[in-house]
Amino acid sequence: MRSHLLNDTTAEQYRRSVTEGVERVAARIATTDRPFTGVAVDALSRRIDGIDLDRPLRDTAAVLDELEDVYLRDAVYFHHPRYLAHLNCPVVIPALLGEAVLSAVNSSLDTWDQSAGGTLIERKLIDWTTARIGLGPAADGVFTSGGTQSNLQALLLAREEAKAESLADLRIFASEVSHFSVKKSAKLLGLGPDAVVSVPVDHDKRLQTVALARELEHCVRDGLVPMAVVATAGTTDFGSIDPLPEIAELCEQYGVWMHVDAAYGCGLLASLKYRDRIAGIERADSVTVDYHKSFFQPVSSSAVLVRDAATLRHATYHAEYLNPRRMVQERIPNQVDKSLQTTRRFDALKLWTTLRVMGADGIGELFDEVCDLAAEGWKLLAADPRFDVVVEPSLSTLVFRHVPAAVTDPAEIDRANLYARKALFASGDAVVAGTKVAGRHYLKFTLLNPETTPADIAAVLDLIAGHAEQYLGDSLDRAS
Repeated sequence: MRSHLLNDTTAEQYRRSVTEGVERVAARIATTDRPFTGVAVDALSRRIDGIDLDRPLRDTAAVLDELEDVYLRDAVYFHHPRYLAHLNCPVVIPALLGEAVLSAVNSSLDTWDQSAGGTLIERKLIDWTTARIGLGPAADGVFTSGGTQSNLQALLLAREEAKAESLADLRIFASEVSHFSVKKSAKLLGLGPDAVVSVPVDHDKRLQTVALARELEHCVRDGLVPMAVVATAGTTDFGSIDPLPEIAELCEQYGVWMHVDAAYGCGLLASLKYRDRIAGIERADSVTVDYHKSFFQPVSSSAVLVRDAATLRHATYHAEYLNPRRMVQERIPNQVDKSLQTTRRFDALKLWTTLRVMGADGIGELFDEVCDLAAEGWKLLAADPRFDVVVEPSLSTLVFRHVPAAVTDPAEIDRANLYARKALFASGDAVVAGTKVAGRHYLKFTLLNPETTPADIAAVLDLIAGHAEQYLGDSLDRAS
């Protein structure tokens, strides 16, 4: 079995095996004509359940053949221009180069003696990102597994900085459409069930600062401790961007930690056209960025950044076998000193290879394209009497629903839209997401593929309308 270990004697076998795998994936992507096959859960489950993992195939080609049957053929392909659902981006080739390198070398980014140059590359990218944000010379951060972990770590730092006598007194303020990880983080941090205060949003789904000011005032008046305000730069449902400068003013007035969840909107840091939409982010105490959302990176590639590097001490623990305290005096850089994770992939390398090949402007151009596409999509929806669209996009998300001319029952319209989404997914012709607005079911396009065109959007809208009308027609026939 030693022949399967990657080392100096098996380098050629490694080259052949990986090349064969890459060729299979490349062939599949080159011939994929829709984002999904529509395979049903039960059908795919039977195929996978029939595999005996205790009977290896012992042949790379046979394994790839099997993988074609249980995964590659029926995978959801984000690169396809009619994948319009979640915050999943097509990935750039330079990042895949980085992925291949980091997987083979397999550095662990917790300590210097496991990564060396990897540590310095990650730190350089953190400095690059904090400079783009404008957090100042004392800023720092660390790569994470994603936005949920970044938000958790930021709120951990905020909790410790708040120095409350009782955790039950702490309050976090976030808009009613902020990411679910805010409430999840509060629970993981041992805060009470009332810890997260949901602040109303305006017509554009942006946090209402008047309401935030009122809630902060009530918090202090009631003897509670405002721990953090979470402003969102790109909500998951609407792509809306909270009024960051006004929120920063209130945070400064009340001495509250300001966290900006820019997991989605971080693409604007590289934008050539729309950078001003996140003006005020430079005043944050911490920021979440997901490069794997709007920098076109493979999952995972994310980071949490802080204005004051000293606050990262709240995540620092020392172990003699890993990062003893003496290493701090010896100025040996151990990233585990800043991270909630210990063993951690060198995910920063993907962004490094991307920047060194494409440059920040190259990334920004791609993100600007999808923002422009969303603006075109909004015009299509606003002009189409078959649909109701919620808000004009700030980023690249469109929330809408089919509204049939002959049906007025809101519950029936809900069912028609739910059916349309399910039928579209089952057909494999396109993939769209869904959400609720004011208790009603809506559909959602999250546009992150520059290859998607207005014609694609129009075609998918026609498909949605067709499925919805078919459902309503069948429903009418059943009722008669």
